[in-house]
Amino acid sequence: MTKTLKKTLPVLLSLLGVALFTFIAARAGIHPVLEALSKVGLGGFLLLAACQLVVDVGLGIAWHAAVPILSVKRLMAARLVRDSAGACLPFSQLGGMVIGVRATMAGVDPRTEQGEELHWPEAVAANLVDITTEVLGQIAFVLIALLCLIGHHDAARFVWPLIGGMALLSLGIAGFIWTQQRGGATVSKVATFLGRHIAAEWRESLIGNTAAFQSRLEELWSRPDRISLGALCHLVCWTGSAAMTWLGLQLLGAHVGFFSSVAIEGVVCGIMSAGFLVPGALGVQEAAYVALGMIFGVDAEVSLSLSLLRRGRDILIGIPVLLIWQFVEMRRLRHERSAAKLENEPASASLRKKVIAPAVTALTGNIKKEAVSRDGKTPEDSSFATARRVL
Repeated sequence: MTKTLKKTLPVLLSLLGVALFTFIAARAGIHPVLEALSKVGLGGFLLLAACQLVVDVGLGIAWHAAVPILSVKRLMAARLVRDSAGACLPFSQLGGMVIGVRATMAGVDPRTEQGEELHWPEAVAANLVDITTEVLGQIAFVLIALLCLIGHHDAARFVWPLIGGMALLSLGIAGFIWTQQRGGATVSKVATFLGRHIAAEWRESLIGNTAAFQSRLEELWSRPDRISLGALCHLVCWTGSAAMTWLGLQLLGAHVGFFSSVAIEGVVCGIMSAGFLVPGALGVQEAAYVALGMIFGVDAEVSLSLSLLRRGRDILIGIPVLLIWQFVEMRRLRHERSAAKLENEPASASLRKKVIAPAVTALTGNIKKEAVSRDGKTPEDSSFATARRVL
C-alpha cells in the first residue's frame, strides 16, 4: 500500500494542480490574460529573465557564504540546476534537491577549494546547509511580508494561518538544525533510508560514508558566523524576488507599491512552501497570486499573467541549464568509461600472459616427448651422438 501511495500521490497532486490551474484560467479568461501579457513585450520578458539571473548569482554567493569549502562557480551552477529541475521537470522540490546534490559533483574531477576530491558526503552536507540557511532567510522574509500585509482589507484570512505556519516551520527547522549538528544516529538512519531509494552507485557511497557525512555537517555548523551570513544573503535574494514581482506588476500595468509587492511575494512563497509536494507548484502558485492580488486591488487576469511570466522566465532559464548539465554529465560518463577501459586493459594483458605461458610450456614439453618417443633418446643424447659421429 505504501509503494502504491508513493506512485500515485505525485500523479494525483499533479492532476489536482492542473484542475486548479484550468479553473483559475477559465475564471480570468484567456483573452484578458493575453492582452495583459502583450503589454510586457519581449523586451520586458527578457528584462525579467536577466533580473532572475542576477538573483541566481546572489543565491550562489549566499551558498558560498555558508559553505566556503566549495567554489562560488560550482555552487552557482549547482543552484541553477537544482532550481531548474524543480521548475521544469515533473518533480516536487525534493526531486530537485536530489538532482542538486548530483549537480554539486558535476565535472570530470570535482574538487573542493582545498584541492581535495569531492564526494557524496561533502555534496549532501553542502546542500543540506544551503537549504537550511535558505529556509531561515525565508522565515524572516515571510515575517516582513506579514508586517507589510497587516492593515489591508481581507488580510486577516492570510495573516493568522501564515503566522501559525511560520511558527511550525521555525520549530521544524530548529529540529532539523539540531539533527544536523548532533543527531549522528538519526543522520545514519536517514542515510540508510535514502540509500534504499536511490541508485546502487549512490547508495554504497552514501551509506558507507555516514561518518564522513556527519563530520562534514559538524564542520560546517561549527561556524555560526558563516551560517548567519548565508541566511542574511538569502534574505537579500528573497527581497530581490519581491523586486521582480514589483517590476512584473508595473510592466503589466498594475501600479502597486514596493512594500505591497513584498507582501504578495512573501505570502505566495509561504503558500508554495506548504504545497512543496505538488510538482512545479502547478495551480498552487496561480491561486496564491490571484488571492493576494485581490487584497491589493490587482485584477485576476493580471495576477495570473504575473504567474505565467514567472513560469515562462523559469523555463527560459531552466531548459538551457538542464541541457548544459546533461552535456557535462555525458562528458563525465565518457571519461569514467574510458578510465575503466584503461584499467581493464592491463588486467586483460596479464590474464593473456597467464594463459599463454602455460600453453607454451606444455607445447615445448610435447615436442620433447615426441623426440624421445621416436628413438628412445632425449634431445641432448641425440645431439651428443650426432656430434660424436661428426668427429
